Amino acid sequence: MLTQRFTEAIHDAEKIIVGAPHVQSDQDLVEGYDYLAGSIRASLQMAWAYDRDFPYFVRSTGPYTKLGLDNPDTLYFHAWLRADAEYVVTGRRGGTSDLSFQILDGDYTPLEVPGSLAAFDDRDIRLDPDGAFRLRFGPGVSGADAFPLAPGSAMLVVREVFSDWAGEEPGTIRIHRADRIGQAPPPPTHATLGKRYAVAGKILLSRLRTFLAFAERFYLGLPVNTLTPPRPTPGGLATQYSSVGHYDLGDDRAMVVTVPASDAPYQGIQLGSMWYVSLDYINHQTSLTVSQARVDPDGMIRYVISERDPGVANWLECTGHRRGYIQLRWQRLSRALTAEDGPQTEVVAVEDLPKALPYHEPIDPAAYRERIAARQAAVAFRMLG
Repeated sequence: MLTQRFTEAIHDAEKIIVGAPHVQSDQDLVEGYDYLAGSIRASLQMAWAYDRDFPYFVRSTGPYTKLGLDNPDTLYFHAWLRADAEYVVTGRRGGTSDLSFQILDGDYTPLEVPGSLAAFDDRDIRLDPDGAFRLRFGPGVSGADAFPLAPGSAMLVVREVFSDWAGEEPGTIRIHRADRIGQAPPPPTHATLGKRYAVAGKILLSRLRTFLAFAERFYLGLPVNTLTPPRPTPGGLATQYSSVGHYDLGDDRAMVVTVPASDAPYQGIQLGSMWYVSLDYINHQTSLTVSQARVDPDGMIRYVISERDPGVANWLECTGHRRGYIQLRWQRLSRALTAEDGPQTEVVAVEDLPKALPYHEPIDPAAYRERIAARQAAVAFRMLG
């Protein structure tokens, strides 16, 4: 059967889900099967988009194809490359807080983060008055908006980052191989389809193993209910810093995260499940940017992570997850961050929160529902982009 290797991979993937070390309840397993479904969809998409001669940008992750503690504020796109070919990328810069490009020498594996061969944002390219741009990638290319491909170049990743979900519009982007424009790829055959199903199976197993190991490597060795000082994001962009940690909170406890509101164009915080994917950021407030958060008069943002509703605007909902991951990101930075730019944490009883929040301002349930409605509308708009 043409699909046999893929169906075998699905069976092996189910074993990975069932045997994950953090699974302690039926709800953990239900979420694991949901994660598996999204991973199956994403793996098929990635296998069918693996064309380095006729490439096109695909969404690397989304609300229903999550991986790698995906940032709710970011649209991720990728296209595959040959290091010995020339490619043209055209598009229009939208109104988002950041638009960045990165060339990787491979994909994530359980043991390695892919090497970043080049990383830059739209400040390094020419934009027409309407935001249009044209970039060239290839071996030996030179001149304005030309970016050489080093040996081993395999993937071009593009990130569009939103701070104001409702007020920032996405742009457009397209890629083509320079010497293939106007031509067509060969039609599929049984052999090529069989290969794609096999590749999809390999992608599925690799992504599940990789990001469970990634979380173990970068998060779980840290003291619980703490966050690291800001540091360059592993495998990330040159202008991106992050602070990471993991939490473990009972229903009666809350974690207060206090961090300065940065002058960086983008700053955000998010929660993730033990499957190392974002929590439901559409129907719950599990992430916040500076634009969405309430900044106190002293210039600090005080987030409250808890299961119980604390009645504050900066509540980050655990949504039934006693344990989970936390990540703060800063992007488009013009300087290195220090510990003073980073977060401080405190775990308190929920009823003692007013004492831990010097500028405590309650928010009523109706106003909070309006915040959720705004999130739902903004994500729906982005999904059409």
